[in-house]
Amino acid sequence: MEFEFKSKYDVNDLLTIMDILRGEDGCPWDKEQTHSSIRKNFIEEVYEVCEAIDMNNIALLQEELGDVLLQVVFHCRMEKELGNFDFDDVADGICKKLIIRHPHIFTENGNCKTSSEVLVNWENIKNSQKGMKSRTESMKDVPRVLPGLMRAQKVQARAAKSGFDYPNIQYAFSDLVSELSELMRAVSDNDQAAASEELGDLIFSCVNLSRFLTLDAEEALTASTDKFICRFSQVEALADAERIDLNHADICELDRLWKKAKDLSKAQNT
Repeated sequence: MEFEFKSKYDVNDLLTIMDILRGEDGCPWDKEQTHSSIRKNFIEEVYEVCEAIDMNNIALLQEELGDVLLQVVFHCRMEKELGNFDFDDVADGICKKLIIRHPHIFTENGNCKTSSEVLVNWENIKNSQKGMKSRTESMKDVPRVLPGLMRAQKVQARAAKSGFDYPNIQYAFSDLVSELSELMRAVSDNDQAAASEELGDLIFSCVNLSRFLTLDAEEALTASTDKFICRFSQVEALADAERIDLNHADICELDRLWKKAKDLSKAQNT
């Protein structure tokens, strides 16, 4: 194997390393991988980048971005082996996309002065490039593999652009109450299929409400989940201090501990 060891490497060295790993005398594991086999790895690496951003950990962000870049190089190498495209083709594609979708920067024809104007123009150019003639096509273009709340919010936003939207937040609240009633009716009827459908409608309505509040539904749920974990930790500590076995405590005892933990949390945050 011929490889030049350096004190500092660049993207070309990364491409060379991937060529070696996937080459005839390369790593058995790397050579066996396919797009499908490392699909989840790609998703996990992107989430780890997001976590580094949330933590404001710059060193970790640098590391995790490298892991994402590795995934891009990995997939490009697979297609290069099949003669379809390589890393340079991917770079060429994104460069051309950025140039075309920023006419206000790269041509004299664009006239976007604000961020909102840029986003509208970007969407119009994108739809034109993809030949989308209806809002339905635009909604179908939102990837189904996105987290459910994120996908729902994007679909709703695209529907709203066509005028298909409630006039104000009160209508969104009414819809939420209506969906809750329908779910309660399905549960009362012991209709599992209907309950599943109505639960989905209720969550969709919650997402719609978050949009009217200009909040991100995915981030709001993540924050609530974090809050639950923190509060449960306090409940567990209180139970240990009072020598209560959570596995055998009744609902009244659990509710008392939860409220006590809630009060402690509020006191700590004031």
